Amino acid sequence: MSAFHEPTPGRAHWVYTHPQRDSLNRHLLRAGTAALSERYEVTVSDLYAEGFAPALGERDLGSLSGSPGNLAELAGEAYARGEVESDVRREQERLAAAELLVLQFPLWWYGPPAMVKGWLDRVLQTGFAQGEFDETTGLPRRYGDGRLMGRKALVIVTAGDDQRTLGPRGVSGDLESLLFPLTHGALWYVGIEALDLHVVYDADGLDEAGRRQQAERLTERITGLPDERNRPYRRLLDGDYGRDTRALHEDVHPGRTDLAIHYRD
Repeated sequence: MSAFHEPTPGRAHWVYTHPQRDSLNRHLLRAGTAALSERYEVTVSDLYAEGFAPALGERDLGSLSGSPGNLAELAGEAYARGEVESDVRREQERLAAAELLVLQFPLWWYGPPAMVKGWLDRVLQTGFAQGEFDETTGLPRRYGDGRLMGRKALVIVTAGDDQRTLGPRGVSGDLESLLFPLTHGALWYVGIEALDLHVVYDADGLDEAGRRQQAERLTERITGLPDERNRPYRRLLDGDYGRDTRALHEDVHPGRTDLAIHYRD
């Protein structure tokens, strides 16, 4: 049996992260899921409302709780035994079925909220999302070849700063770089290709007219998703990275150290 999870065409999973019931993010959620439902069967996980527990811990090890050893390996063994917590199992089932993943959250302290990090920690479990080796090369199947490959992800983020402040020369840092640990280090790691970010800048100052405008903008973006073509990151197995160093070969963009060098040419 294949260790890869084949997505179901026409299925999408939306992971929503915001604690307030009447927020800009909630407004965008309603508009976005309505637009997405025109083309997809959509499941929604409202992590705060559903009480998702974000901290990876002993409960994620099943009967191996208290056992010595590597935490990720123990969690993987628990997955293999079918000893997965019900909230995690639900998310894994929804993600395994989806061809499109939507992650929506506000930018807090220049990164995703802890709830999003916890969702990644617990749901992208060894055995479920990653943890296999390529038989030909002996390299681990990661960075474009994880068990969730064949999926795309739309990351929707609201930010209080303006576009210049979160731009390449902005004091807050380039948003693409700030979210590289998510789009590359988590999603691409397990094979999910992130589309271009959907960002709402100056989110804290939006009035009702501004909220409506952003809802319309998101609806338009979602309507056009089937026609989007993104430039994916490089795959580990394609030979651009040294087998021993896992660093780009010196003749690939020599002298450059910006994160854009990891995009496929």
